[in-house]
Amino acid sequence: MIDFLPPPKSLACRRPVLLPAILITVVCLLFFSCPPAAAYVDPASGRPSPARVLRGFEAPEKKWSPGHRGVDMDLAVGSPVVAAEDGTVAFVGTVAGKPVVSISHADGVRTTYQPVHGTVKQGQDVREGQVIGRLGNPVDGYPGLHWGALIAKDTYIDPLTLLDMPVIRLKPL
Repeated sequence: MIDFLPPPKSLACRRPVLLPAILITVVCLLFFSCPPAAAYVDPASGRPSPARVLRGFEAPEKKWSPGHRGVDMDLAVGSPVVAAEDGTVAFVGTVAGKPVVSISHADGVRTTYQPVHGTVKQGQDVREGQVIGRLGNPVDGYPGLHWGALIAKDTYIDPLTLLDMPVIRLKPL
């Protein structure tokens, strides 16, 4: 016959201290080691929320189907265009007759800007809000800056989702 003895009184009344201490330590480490959230800005205005959008994002039904894989931001021809976030210039040149600049960002997003005559060079590091070029004349019949955002080779997202939502204030009557 096996006899089970109760634990000594000094251990039976003790509260578990180690588990909460471990949990608090893990939570603190995760909190302080997480990178800060990306803080993209509108490349037409340099502000954290979108200025005026002329034409919105229209995701295609299939990756190869027609759609509008970006947004058109209100901006006058010749105006400066700024980097939406810190990154490295991935491309400066012409695509299908349009001047284009694209920037790769640390979070895996690649932003594209057209028609933009770049003043930066491929491989150059840029900072959020830094001028990367000047807006060219429209080549597709739509005015303004076309701003796109890719998260994979052929996977576009609405670039407005990278910005803060605008603050809407109602004025008293």
